[in-house]
Amino acid sequence: MHVTTLGALVALAVAIIAILRRVPPAYGMMLGAMVGACCGGLPLGQAVSLMEGGASALVPAVLRILSAGVLAGVLIESGAALSLAEAVVRWLGHRRALLALALATLMLTAAGVFIDVAVITVAPIALSIAGRTGLSRAAVLLAMVGGGKAGNVMSPNPNTIAVADSFHQPLTSVMLAGVMPGLCGLLVTYVLARRLSQWGSQVDPAEVAVHEHAVLPGFAVSLSAPLIALLLLSLHPLFGIKLDPLLALPAGGLAGLVLMGRWREGNRYIASGLRRMAPVAIMLLGTGCLAGVIRASALNQWLIDALTHAGLPAFLLAPAAGAAMSMATASSTAAAIVTSQVFQAPLLQMGVPALAAAAMINASSTVIDHMPHGPFFHASGGSVSAGIAEQLKLVPFQSVVGLTITIASTLLVGLLHWG
Repeated sequence: MHVTTLGALVALAVAIIAILRRVPPAYGMMLGAMVGACCGGLPLGQAVSLMEGGASALVPAVLRILSAGVLAGVLIESGAALSLAEAVVRWLGHRRALLALALATLMLTAAGVFIDVAVITVAPIALSIAGRTGLSRAAVLLAMVGGGKAGNVMSPNPNTIAVADSFHQPLTSVMLAGVMPGLCGLLVTYVLARRLSQWGSQVDPAEVAVHEHAVLPGFAVSLSAPLIALLLLSLHPLFGIKLDPLLALPAGGLAGLVLMGRWREGNRYIASGLRRMAPVAIMLLGTGCLAGVIRASALNQWLIDALTHAGLPAFLLAPAAGAAMSMATASSTAAAIVTSQVFQAPLLQMGVPALAAAAMINASSTVIDHMPHGPFFHASGGSVSAGIAEQLKLVPFQSVVGLTITIASTLLVGLLHWG
């Protein structure tokens, strides 16, 4: 079954328009896939088969992402995520508040918390600091979003799981390949946030709500769940003992549950984690439908030919496609999945190492994933009560952070073959 390039472009356009019209992303991508396949020359029955094939290819990634909900639920519901964030801010102090906010969000996303949840978790701390020190709302929002992007490329989050699965690479290898690019992104985030420290609206101390919460777990036990998960994942590269993320991530969460003394609350935490992961898993199936249609088209060859005619090296296909998909889907997870599914075979055939391709796609999926037609734009801005106009002015700065991460990844793993 073959879809014309026009059909693939129609699929993307319809999906984007549907998402902009507030259609749930899974349905928007399914609709785009169906319309695009039919416009691309396939009868209805073959279009459905193509969508089913694309969705079925993502079932292994969906299972791993659902299992990661155990770790995420434990971190969020136990208060471990908030404990880690408060500890970082306390250690660095208010003089380095913007760096502390960026680093706290990085730590949470690197530990496996969704980037939007990480921003929402750190936001009350950010507003409190901004109200006391006079930092602008835009500065603290940029610090959190940039820190989240930096942590997202080195974490066991759905995007990293998906690209590792597509290129058959150990999850820890893809995570490690994102560490240096992520730290580059953190540095640029801090520099930009400092320049915006007095730009935009100010936070009125009266609007800062005082939240009462139960006694939080200590820093060491809060860190235990992601640390144990990372150690279990590291058994493969260190000792050749392969423990799939499907087992390692929930095992880390359960171990942390016991060490925090919260095992009686375990079922509630796990149920909460599943509720948080379920929408992502559903979106992945819709993303798979769209990826199946694009993969069956000549769009990937069209991009390859464009790079060849421009005299650019083949490995640039990975970051270019990832960045384009992040703009189209406004989701780092969807961008990583579509790009890795569609371009996996062409990249490997052109001689690009699997780990380098996975790392560059993972990094480039953060470039423009903060557009208004995606949920992250609204979740992050709403966490600090930022207006739409103020958020739109921040989009270029957030894009610079994502572009920095992508350039660093491309230079390190694409050009220098580091990692």
